[in-house]
Amino acid sequence: MTTDQARPPSIEPLPEGELEVITTHVNADFDAVASMIASSKLYPGAVMVFPGSQEKNLRNFYIQSMMYLFNVVRVKDVRMGDVRRLILVDTRQPQRIGQLAGILDNPGLSVHVYDHHPDAPGDIKGEVEIVQPVGATVTVLTEILTQLNVPLSPEEATVMAMGIYEDTGSFTFRSTTPRDYISAARLLEKGADLNVVSEMISRELTVDQLNLLNELLESSQTHIINGVELAIASATSEQYIDELAVLVHKIMDMNSIHVMFALASMDGRIYLVARSRIPQVDVSEITSLMGGGGHPSAAAATVKGLTLPQASSKLLQVLNRVLGPVRTAKDIMAYPVISVKPDSTLTEARTALVRYDINVLLVSDDEDKVIGYISRQNVAKALYHGLPGYPVSEFMNPEFGVVGPDATFAEIQALIVDQKQRVVPVTVDGRAVGVITRTDLLNILASEANVPGSLIEGAADYKTGRTKKILNLMRERLPRDVLDLLADIGRTADRLEFGAYAVGGFVRDLFLRQDNLDIDVVIEGDAIRFAEVFARAHDGVRVRHHRKFNTSVLIFPENYKVDVTTARLEYYEEPGALPVVEGGSIRLDLYRRDFTINTLAIRLNESDFGMVIDYFRGLKDIKDGYVRVLHNLSFVEDPTRVFRAIRFEQRFGFKIGKLTLNLIQNAVKHDFFLKLSGKRLAGEVRLILREDNPASALARMDDLDLLKFIHPSLKFDRSMAELFGRIKKVQAWFDLTYLDEAYEAWLVYFLALINVLDKTAVSDCCRRLSLLKKERQVLLEEKLQAHKALGHINRKRNARPSDVHILLNGLSTETILFMMAKTTRDETIRLLSSYFTTLKHVKPELTGEDLIAMGLEPGPQFKNILNELQKARLDGEVSSRSEEEALVRSKFIPAEKK
Repeated sequence: MTTDQARPPSIEPLPEGELEVITTHVNADFDAVASMIASSKLYPGAVMVFPGSQEKNLRNFYIQSMMYLFNVVRVKDVRMGDVRRLILVDTRQPQRIGQLAGILDNPGLSVHVYDHHPDAPGDIKGEVEIVQPVGATVTVLTEILTQLNVPLSPEEATVMAMGIYEDTGSFTFRSTTPRDYISAARLLEKGADLNVVSEMISRELTVDQLNLLNELLESSQTHIINGVELAIASATSEQYIDELAVLVHKIMDMNSIHVMFALASMDGRIYLVARSRIPQVDVSEITSLMGGGGHPSAAAATVKGLTLPQASSKLLQVLNRVLGPVRTAKDIMAYPVISVKPDSTLTEARTALVRYDINVLLVSDDEDKVIGYISRQNVAKALYHGLPGYPVSEFMNPEFGVVGPDATFAEIQALIVDQKQRVVPVTVDGRAVGVITRTDLLNILASEANVPGSLIEGAADYKTGRTKKILNLMRERLPRDVLDLLADIGRTADRLEFGAYAVGGFVRDLFLRQDNLDIDVVIEGDAIRFAEVFARAHDGVRVRHHRKFNTSVLIFPENYKVDVTTARLEYYEEPGALPVVEGGSIRLDLYRRDFTINTLAIRLNESDFGMVIDYFRGLKDIKDGYVRVLHNLSFVEDPTRVFRAIRFEQRFGFKIGKLTLNLIQNAVKHDFFLKLSGKRLAGEVRLILREDNPASALARMDDLDLLKFIHPSLKFDRSMAELFGRIKKVQAWFDLTYLDEAYEAWLVYFLALINVLDKTAVSDCCRRLSLLKKERQVLLEEKLQAHKALGHINRKRNARPSDVHILLNGLSTETILFMMAKTTRDETIRLLSSYFTTLKHVKPELTGEDLIAMGLEPGPQFKNILNELQKARLDGEVSSRSEEEALVRSKFIPAEKK
């Protein structure tokens, strides 16, 4: 290999039966595809595999009609464990080859690399590495094929020429070299069609591309960082639009821009395209910190786990790190380190916090290795709740990241800003040598006038892009009349100069794309005054106030309701008590909520209508599928949140976060649930049993040892799970058959849950939960009757319908449905279901007046007669009025009166 021309590698053929794969990076461009085709000429036995979706223009291009000539297979059809040679083209980054990165662990794997990108950390190393500083990877492969005199068809030469023209910007990029010109000339000699190349490289923009271009132009902002002028633009599209890089070039040409970064949120992903025409800015270094790569003048990334505003904020931070002065952890950390042991009491922790005037304490084990941290706020709350002797380990945060002394500012910032970590330990061999706090970071960012919007309430860049994106989602998910109602609420708030926000489960479920029109509105102002003004302006709207809590309910025609509350904060005077509520801001109002996924708010005021507000990483936790509390004493203050955590985890298929799970286990260990009132505990039990699949939630409660707080003898084993499954089927049958008949579905499940308890234990359970009189009757009296009735029906062969009616008459729907689920005998199930379908509604036609007309004297015997008629009807012995009259005459009227 020389700097003038790439020399052919030594390629040994693989033994027969061994698999070799050619691949490139995800979102493959022309250079990537051209390089794959070129390398297939060097490795004729290899299969070509795209690791992800290639650029859309490749699918539209005539490659689609010629790719069948090559040995292309889908990634899911590759036998990963059988691959013995991997040929990488136009990339060396493992994170850019998708699922194929798993092949790198194959024993005895040989890797061959062809690339033109500069070296980067984490590059895949190859047995054969041909990496040349040219404008396109296909230039390298063209040189090799030329030296080996490998024949190329005109179609192959055309595709390879496209790769050179695209990656050199038709020979205008500063990364272009003389070798790119020479390789293009050789491809022309092989029959490359420049008409096709020109058509594909510089074709006219589509309507969607023009719209995206206009949005990028409108959003483009100029920044000067350490003397370098650059432009950043962002745009949003619900669908993927190809050739974002082409749009960036057009903007740079139109506005004489030398460095540009474009972020586009398309089809649920965020794409970054970066271009530089000056040597001072290496865009590959910047995109690598955003999860991508490239070369100094052209690079790209797919940004994961961030919203568009967060990605914009992160890009600015990266630019300041890369283009500004270099800082490492050892430059900004504080020392010596103040820490406590895990068995130190909370009182001792408070003493250390006050003595050293710090806000966060590290927790270190006996070997001085960091195992967690605890904040001044959490210590203060725990002491307020009367827990001075508890060890720090019970309430510390065990989830944290650490950095080494040479860590970059970007690494530190990612932990504090992106992961919301209060303090970052700087460690060597697990032992802290310094700490960096959130305040340290903010001071540095503020000095550079670059505080991320996510840290500033109401910051402009926090709002940019969110409005449009959430509006699209709202229009997609909400009926027009609901959208109009939200806008009306915002306009009313504007007239009163109040802030108005939709909050809670309504917003959460909007992002989860689940139906929920249960709207809660928070007003920064006076909710009662707002509700009165709104009701006066809308015909048919009534209002009901709760002045003690400064809340109102707007009641619309057809009884549709919207709850309106004043923004508030709350605190707990003791564990398990109801909260004390005081006025506050929307941020404080959201902070009082149970879990991060429930802390989202949508601004309803006209100027910002549709802006989503996310102070506590709620969107990220929804995306990642986690249930997390907002602070470490959450379950001390309100243990019922544990049951809600389980409900949300099971309903949405989420996972309770590690810290949250630790806090639940601590709450169970210290019996905080015993301080709950029976009504509050019963309320949470009802909600869990009203879920679509309560069995999974009960299993989780059993796993966490929570059922003992309902009754110590309760367990949720396999037989219980099977019983819950049968109840679900029985209820589904009943709901489809009797659409208008109401019953308490949760009570059927509760009968199953307490099925193994004796009468004394059930009575204790009812007292613990402070259940209603009707509920106690079902659980205590009807449960016993149901047990006896089932035994009688199961034992009696050929039971008559009248026998079934006598046994079931007077029992609640809930009890009979439980009986249907409990029995596994088909004949019993048939008899019980027949009670609902026919027997329950069978009555004699004759009435007491008819009996008097027949000459009978009124009295107690009338009840016996009517019961006898009903039994005869049930058993099919009579079927008409005349037959009933005949039965009465034969059995109840003396012969002398007939």
